[in-house]
Amino acid sequence: MINAEVVGRRYPATAPYLVGREKVREFARAVKSEARVHFDVATAQAAGFQDVVAPPTFAVVIQDFTLQQLLADEEAGVDFSHVVHGDQRFTYTRPIVAGDELTAQMTITDVKSLGGNSMITATSEIADANGDHVVTAISTLVVRGAE
Repeated sequence: MINAEVVGRRYPATAPYLVGREKVREFARAVKSEARVHFDVATAQAAGFQDVVAPPTFAVVIQDFTLQQLLADEEAGVDFSHVVHGDQRFTYTRPIVAGDELTAQMTITDVKSLGGNSMITATSEIADANGDHVVTAISTLVVRGAE
């Protein structure tokens, strides 16, 4: 059972993550994207970007560092062996591009119980090296109850 007292808990900002060009390309291939802005620097630059553009779901790579903080928090009571991903949303200020140095800070925004399961919603604010907002990633994890 998730500890509802963690609602409002804000975790420390993650270490900076430097978005690599090859990581963007690998992720784009993994999600079966064919958009040239994810692979070709010249195409991305012609579209107005400094470098290749990450697919929209790439933000989960940076968000994962915040979710690891949650899973390591014994007070939260999240048993990863019972976790099912319930929902994922992204709200962008601008796309992520290769060369970005991003940090994320997570806040637990909701905990509820439903049918013997718990649901925990975590909001991660992802910012660039200047501290400017890039994307908000919201995940809801379902923690299945005892079998």
